[in-house]
Amino acid sequence: MSSSSSSSSSGAGCFSVLTIMLQVLFIGLKLTGYITWTWFWVMSPLLIYCSFALSFVLLILAVAILAAWDY
Repeated sequence: MSSSSSSSSSGAGCFSVLTIMLQVLFIGLKLTGYITWTWFWVMSPLLIYCSFALSFVLLILAVAILAAWDY
């Protein structure tokens, strides 16, 4: 038996790449004047990604706290 290590991409990796691509695209379009959105909407992919990441961290923290209380 030989063990081989293979790299696999996760869904979170694809989501972060998509976020970066959208963010760069939106900033480029805003700076060149093709869109007249507010900076809030231009930065929305980053804000959405950060909110999902923060929600995940808070969920893991809540589970850890509940496990420590020995329910």
